Amino acid sequence: MREIKILAVVVVLTLITYWGVEPFAHSQMHPHVDPANYDFAQADKVSAKEQVDEKKEALEKAEAQAKATGNEKLTHIPKSEYNEAVKFEKTINDFWASNKEALSLTGNATNGATLVQANCTACHSIKKEGFPPVMDDASSAAAYGVVPPDLSTAGKLYSKEYLVGFIKEPTLASKVSHKFVDGRVHPMPSYSWMQPQEIADMVAYLQSIAPDKMTDKEVFQNACQRCHGIKYGDMLGGTMAAHTPETNIKAYMGKVPPDLSQYIRSRGAQYLHEFINDPQKHLESTAMPRVGLTKDSEEKVISYLEKVGDSKKAQREELGPKFLIYLVIFAIFAWLWKASKWRDVH
Repeated sequence: MREIKILAVVVVLTLITYWGVEPFAHSQMHPHVDPANYDFAQADKVSAKEQVDEKKEALEKAEAQAKATGNEKLTHIPKSEYNEAVKFEKTINDFWASNKEALSLTGNATNGATLVQANCTACHSIKKEGFPPVMDDASSAAAYGVVPPDLSTAGKLYSKEYLVGFIKEPTLASKVSHKFVDGRVHPMPSYSWMQPQEIADMVAYLQSIAPDKMTDKEVFQNACQRCHGIKYGDMLGGTMAAHTPETNIKAYMGKVPPDLSQYIRSRGAQYLHEFINDPQKHLESTAMPRVGLTKDSEEKVISYLEKVGDSKKAQREELGPKFLIYLVIFAIFAWLWKASKWRDVH
């Protein structure tokens, strides 16, 4: 009977830890954020409003404290941050609203080919169309801070909404406008001077040359490898070095982007979905841009990271129930054995 009581105590404490303490600790270390949202205009509207509300609350607290202490200086920084949040909310909402006309238009891929080749191939390669890189990776990184992507797959990786937004104003579409201030310029220029029809034509061309299908690995290589490497290789062996040299990417991003070999294990699929969709949700003011992947492309990136960093997941999950059944059977036999040996003693 004593063993049953001890077992009950252990089970209760384990359940409290698993269902109470651990989730609480996780919520403190990783506060809840909104799930991945691929409607970027709506997502930015919500996040901008949340920022305004947060800064307003901080300002109200500062004003109350200033009133109590008579120190008006306490409100200077909160007031400035609140005004900036209000200003940005208007900027981002106006930006996405200005893209609606281009999104509503049917693009002309033929005209778009002319526009893309005239405006983009000075920096970007389009290998599928016979436009090789203008420079090697090291030279491109030295010139731009990061290696520009090849555009052959852009129409597959990114939604029309994101492509229109990025062509028009890359800092706002990728949510890194906070990084390019005080005269610092994004390597991708703004094409806000273009007519909506011209932007729609460019997007139509990029979509027309995009492949119908891409493997998980191909999506990762095209979407992530410019900055991130894979040190430990995938199931088939081999590693991936980031295209942009560490010296250049550190200067451009502020730090060297992490190797992603084991990120599926250390962060988990849900975190990665939220982070890739909008890095600002988890790391406010991070230099990591919103990549702008479609839901399908993002799922392929996660799938590839699982193949690299958690290739035994299916086998592990299949073994789990079997192991628990074994433990239960073993515990029963152990208790019966102990009871038979100690029966006479008691």
